[in-house]
Formats: sequence, C-alpha cells, structure tokens
Amino acid sequence: MGQTNQGPETRTYHPEPDRTDPEWLIWAAWADRVTFEEIETVTGLSESQVIREMRRRLTEKTFRRWRRRVGQRSTKHRKRFKLTRRVEGESSYNEFVG
Repeated sequence: MGQTNQGPETRTYHPEPDRTDPEWLIWAAWADRVTFEEIETVTGLSESQVIREMRRRLTEKTFRRWRRRVGQRSTKHRKRFKLTRRVEGESSYNEFVG
C-alpha cells in the first residue's frame, strides 16, 4: 500500500569512506582484503606507521583486538597472501601428467 521500493534495501555495515578522509585508514586497516601495500600506495604510510597510527587512534583494548586479528590474516600482507594461494593460471594438470 505505502511501499515505494521495488526490492529489498541493501545496506553495508561499514561502507568504504572516501580515500581522502582520514577515517579511510582505519577502515582499510580493519578490512581483510586491503593489504598494507595498498594502504601504503594510497596514504604513503608503511606498515609500522599504520600500526603506530592505529595505536594512537584506537582504545587499548580495540588496538589489541585489531593486532590479534591482523596477525592471523594472511590477506593483510601481499607476500603471505600469494604464498597461501595458487598462482592464477597455474593448473594442477601437470601434477597428474607424467
């Protein structure tokens, strides 16, 4: 009767802020698929500088939670991420052909 939307409304819990916004650094540091290398490309901050900035901006408990989370994610480091995934285009066919 009073509904104007044709479909369900999709909401993002933590939408990506504008890359020029200082909050983008915190968003990107928490995001699993944004590597430290990508953060450095956008902001110019190295991994240690990002850690320092997160320590400054977050509460102690939240910072510890973030550090524990980042330490467990291979996706936050491009080199570690590549080691856990097959190289694109590489097939396992050669393993079976002798």
